[in-house]
Amino acid sequence: MESYRTARGPRQRVVSYLGNLQEPIRRGVLLAASGGDLAAQLPLPGAGETERETAEWVEIDVDRVRVERSRAFGGAWVALQVAEKLGFPTFLQETVARRCEEIGWPLMALVLVLGRLCEPGSELSLAEQGYARTALPELLGVPAAKVNDDRLYRALDRLLPAKAALEQHLKKRLGELFSLEYDLLLYDVTSTYFEGQAARNPQAQRGYSRDSRGDCKQVCIALVVSREGMPLGYEVFAGNRSDVTTVEEIVALIEKRYGLANRIWVMDRGMVSEENLQFLRREGRRYIVGTPKSQLRRFEAEIVGQGWTVVREGLEVKLCPGPQGDETFILCRSADRREKERAIHRRAAQRLEAGLKELATSCGARPLTVAQVERRVGRLLEKCSRAARLFQVEVQTTESGGAALTWTIHETWNAWSELSDGCYLLRSNVADWSAEELWKTYIQLTEAEAAFRIQKSDLSLRPVWHQKEDRVKAHILVCFLGYVLWKTLGRMCQAAGLGGCPRKVFDELSQLRVVDVVLPTRQGVEIRRRCVERPDPHQAILLQRLGLRPPESLPMRDL
Repeated sequence: MESYRTARGPRQRVVSYLGNLQEPIRRGVLLAASGGDLAAQLPLPGAGETERETAEWVEIDVDRVRVERSRAFGGAWVALQVAEKLGFPTFLQETVARRCEEIGWPLMALVLVLGRLCEPGSELSLAEQGYARTALPELLGVPAAKVNDDRLYRALDRLLPAKAALEQHLKKRLGELFSLEYDLLLYDVTSTYFEGQAARNPQAQRGYSRDSRGDCKQVCIALVVSREGMPLGYEVFAGNRSDVTTVEEIVALIEKRYGLANRIWVMDRGMVSEENLQFLRREGRRYIVGTPKSQLRRFEAEIVGQGWTVVREGLEVKLCPGPQGDETFILCRSADRREKERAIHRRAAQRLEAGLKELATSCGARPLTVAQVERRVGRLLEKCSRAARLFQVEVQTTESGGAALTWTIHETWNAWSELSDGCYLLRSNVADWSAEELWKTYIQLTEAEAAFRIQKSDLSLRPVWHQKEDRVKAHILVCFLGYVLWKTLGRMCQAAGLGGCPRKVFDELSQLRVVDVVLPTRQGVEIRRRCVERPDPHQAILLQRLGLRPPESLPMRDL
């Protein structure tokens, strides 16, 4: 130990930890210090293992053997192995600033990220319950008593400035581990909502909520991932920011950070505007984007015509040249999507027609003015907007001064709906790909959607309890890093022939536990051993496939 002075008085810190001596060596040191005969007391160097193990023995009172402090081990240990594979602990030690704090901020940042994967929840929940339920105190050497909400919040503040460097490090490391290519980037936007007013956060605004929580303030999160779903970077925008206004900023940010390369950008139709497409074409960027369904009318003849290419059963695609010649439109037709859309339209039409019949009955039962009926019709059409164009509704004045309601089916719109159900449109300036290749590339956008789903459900991204802007961004950064661990484990599982989804593997290995085994001796002394549960046959197969070997025991530390 070393003593040093601080503004708060003298303190002590560990200079070097020499480890725990094995019992025969410890007794030999004591014997040598007392001047005893080592050769007569210790086993010879060439002695067998049995002789060495029997160098000292005690009688155990088997009736009083007990187990204490059972904690979850498998999930925390696997998460730490994945983090070390990414070089994450070393990077934090080199990047996150540290001073004379008792527990270094790099170590606390590691607690946040591993806790996000093992015990997803708020930082307060991790400090009060989650951290102590796992073997993280033993694995990281940070006592549970030292992990509190204040220290975790301050660790968030120290971690956020390293965001850009973290993204670059992870891109390089993931590329080295899995030979990733970043020639195709998938871009999507989601939102996450706040609990509380978030009055001190200017980015917390009300807008379109993907979580169906329009009553809460929110922020928008823009995420860029590779074709394999590996995250490349993200940004946080105000909650009332529309998707279409984020494209130029994100593309410029990625190109500034990683250079202007021959990439293909894939985005859904919410990102599409003529200004954005002109921006992408300006520097020779290539793209595959979704297109609003309203533009399907321009391709009515192509829908009816021949020349469809079957991608798989129930899915057809067709290339249609653009009017300017510099773009290609990809017409897609899905049988499953057609059945779904027709069922939606059918239910909406039934609800709308039932509402019109009820309103017509009300007109006959009591006198209603034309204005009253028109207002009620308007509310009904708004409520059943998917079928609003199917009916031609008229409100007329009767001879008695009341209102009469009549409606007919709009046959032209009904015929177009039957024809276009299940069809959607893509557009691209990639000229040398087939329709099948373009569709398969666009459909990989589901990787970005899966990333949001995992972060919201498995990693508890929502709701956000923080009120300060920087704390909110740091919370999202921790969830982003937790997702990187998740995807890395997924790639390890895929390489091991265990599938690409790590959820079942992680849940299975998380069942491994560590316990303190207490062995009372007949002399009154208790021997303690911190033992790791032996994997069952199924868990042993998973570990062997992943190339992981958990320890049989952990050192006894007073944590």
